[in-house]
Amino acid sequence: MKARNRRLCASAGARGLLPLAAFAFAMMTTSAFAFVEREFVAPVYKAPPKGTRSNVEASRVVYDPSTGQAEATGRVELTYGPYTLNATKVRYNRKTGEFSANGSVVLNEPNGNVLMASSAKFNNKFRDGFARHLTALLTNNVTITAKYAKRTEGRFTVYENATYTACKNCSTKSGNPLWQVVTDETLHDEKDHTLYHRNPRLRVNGVTVAGLPYLEHPDPSVKRRSGWLTPDFRTGKVYTAGVVAPYFWAPAPDYDFTFRPMWTISQGPVADVEFRKKTATGLFSLSGAGLYQFNDRAAPDDHKWRGAVRAQGAFAANEDWTWGYDGTLASDRAFLSSYDLDNREVAVNQIYATGLWDRSYVDVRALNFAPLDTDLSSAVLPNSVPFVMGDHSLSHEVLGEFGLTWSAYSLKRDVAYTPYNTVDLGTDQSRAIADFKWKTQLTTDMGQVITPFARLRSDVYVTNNLPDPTVLSGYRNQEVTSRLLPVVGFDARYPFVNSTEIGQSILSPVVQVIAASDENKQDRIANEDAVTLNFDHSSLFLEDRFTGSDRFESGTRVNAGLTYSLLANNGGFLRASLGESFHLAGDNSFADGSGLSGSQSDLVAAVIFQPWEELGLTYELRAEENLSDINKHEATLNLNFEKFSGMFAYRDIEAAPNYGLLAPLHEFEAASRLKLNDSWYLLSGLNYDFTRDEIRNVSSGFEFDCDCMNFKTTYTYARDADTLEIDHRVMLSVDFATLGGTKVSTKF
Repeated sequence: MKARNRRLCASAGARGLLPLAAFAFAMMTTSAFAFVEREFVAPVYKAPPKGTRSNVEASRVVYDPSTGQAEATGRVELTYGPYTLNATKVRYNRKTGEFSANGSVVLNEPNGNVLMASSAKFNNKFRDGFARHLTALLTNNVTITAKYAKRTEGRFTVYENATYTACKNCSTKSGNPLWQVVTDETLHDEKDHTLYHRNPRLRVNGVTVAGLPYLEHPDPSVKRRSGWLTPDFRTGKVYTAGVVAPYFWAPAPDYDFTFRPMWTISQGPVADVEFRKKTATGLFSLSGAGLYQFNDRAAPDDHKWRGAVRAQGAFAANEDWTWGYDGTLASDRAFLSSYDLDNREVAVNQIYATGLWDRSYVDVRALNFAPLDTDLSSAVLPNSVPFVMGDHSLSHEVLGEFGLTWSAYSLKRDVAYTPYNTVDLGTDQSRAIADFKWKTQLTTDMGQVITPFARLRSDVYVTNNLPDPTVLSGYRNQEVTSRLLPVVGFDARYPFVNSTEIGQSILSPVVQVIAASDENKQDRIANEDAVTLNFDHSSLFLEDRFTGSDRFESGTRVNAGLTYSLLANNGGFLRASLGESFHLAGDNSFADGSGLSGSQSDLVAAVIFQPWEELGLTYELRAEENLSDINKHEATLNLNFEKFSGMFAYRDIEAAPNYGLLAPLHEFEAASRLKLNDSWYLLSGLNYDFTRDEIRNVSSGFEFDCDCMNFKTTYTYARDADTLEIDHRVMLSVDFATLGGTKVSTKF
């Protein structure tokens, strides 16, 4: 959807565009545009100061001293303070201060609005006036027309037989805007920033689709005001169907409330409220939801009372330090997902403080993980994880760059378990790591870039109840483990640069030699933060290819490869890389499925090709060195043409049970958008699972999109990979620029 000034969408019933638009329009009751952000130039209501002179440019000017009247004709341009008036004839009465203009009248107001009329009169220094056949072009791309318009007291403007539309380029064959609001009378109170409509009707493509006897709402200058928001219709297995009628209440500039009560068919009302408060240093919020459930469907232990609260905050302590918190507490782990209130699977409850100054960074957190999904067990998630980390670099280089990275955590869970073959997790573990680093960069006369580096890492672990089948009880008692892990190496690159008529190309052979001590005492340490592993071209030249610090890549190895870049003169480019790793000595830290478990790693390669901005191709490969078996390859094609845009991806990745990928991933995914004409688009999407030989997800629909309106309807078929349940969903939405809209999602 194009970015534009639109209201938040809510849901309604999927029964066609006309009743949907009528429902959306009917919900735009008093202050319905609460909490809307728009770009708007604040109006200037003060009259020009006393003594301000008028500047007139015209083909002919006649002044009658006896009457005090002046008349300018021809191409008249009158400037009076911040106002500019253009017309074919302008009369000015010096005694009354009244301006009258006729013929192609155009008035540019100080707030940026432009008023056009066949004739007009202004007095009190343009604060009051009257116009016939008025067209007002507002700064938010809204156009208002009226047969007559009158402004009084410098604040009230009454439009008779008026229309309101945000369609700037979208129009029907008859030349009328695609949609417009037609009223018998519209009153604009510029002081209260409110529009009052009498007998408003919404017309789409010239057809009246909705009407009300009365309507009022804030004008486009309002960014925040109390009032009703558009409703939301939901469907779910637990509550069958429900409607949310949100209300926004802003009693003060620095705090507000949002009430979102949901009235359900099967379970009764669900209370939902959020409080937000802005302080001098930050912002915090507190939200809560709950209900007394009519029946025990999906409620654990026959709970009738169910609910959850969440508190969030972020603040600046000073120019170097920020701090905040985020906490969620639920009656049961299924409540939030059952009522579509929160789609998180795990709640990360935390209090944190972050410092950043000069070349130093410190992060301190107290963490707790709570499941919000019935498939997760709270017993295996850490219930408390104090975690601190920091990074410091010397501000002045002495024989290179020196730095220190350090971290520490302490965690506890209810039960020990083994999620994967190579991962054992105990009930308690505390860790402290200090990692000293040094590197420098040398460039030879022949252009080689050599970067020697060294690291010295010191670890201390305190572990309890770590699973170990070699122990009689099956678990190790509390142990203290310390390690000293040095690393030395260098990175050598020799870039060859060549400029041609096509562009500039850079070919660079890369060789890394790294020697590290063996990863000892690994059977005494739980692997909490380095479980997953993704060896590909992006991690080939890393000093340590584990994703966390509980594992350490040991031994002596050589990483070798080629990188190539072509930067075309037309803005296109080609980037490619190819390489592998050779383990020469010492223990190998990797297991089967990693691509690094042997003396020679898998061959990794990648190509990114974008000859022009409309086409992009990416291909990644990880294969046996002799290409006898391909363990991973991914290809993605992106197209972005005027009439068609799409993404097509093919993935074939072997299973790696030791690193969390329990089953192979073999799929095709596609998404496309076809432009049928200036405003209509055909949407489609597909996800096919080759392993199960089935369609996992398919979607199709239509979209109408222009500068003032968006309408979309889609159908989605989805199959859950674990439960094999099939979900059919129809979604329908309509959105009017500056007015807002509504949407609905139904499952069957």
